[in-house]
Amino acid sequence: MIIKPTLVLGASLKPIRYSNIAIQRLQQYNHPIIAVGLKAGITHGQEVITFESAFAKAETHRNTIDTVTLYISPQRQDSYMEYVVSLKPKRVVFNPGTENPEFYKVLKENNIPFEIACTLVLLGTNQY
Repeated sequence: MIIKPTLVLGASLKPIRYSNIAIQRLQQYNHPIIAVGLKAGITHGQEVITFESAFAKAETHRNTIDTVTLYISPQRQDSYMEYVVSLKPKRVVFNPGTENPEFYKVLKENNIPFEIACTLVLLGTNQY
């Protein structure tokens, strides 16, 4: 299996949230994670950093991220488009509820592939 460093954008510390479950599953598959959310903390032994902290570290994360998996509603994504593009990931996964044609356009203009899929399903079916 290929290891794919993943940035979970919209990570939650709440165990019932899909982003939190995704962090746990990504760990089970040994994918290195950078978890970015509204609140800093620890979940499943994984540090979750704030958006502000992530923006400050963007330069160090550039070209090191394979996948950005989104857990932010389309209405809130505008603030993060430039950040995601600056990371130059190999792909962006739009999980259910995050679909955003405007963001697709920005990614296409920057030659960044994207998928409209569920990270949990991709992992569970060995398509991640």
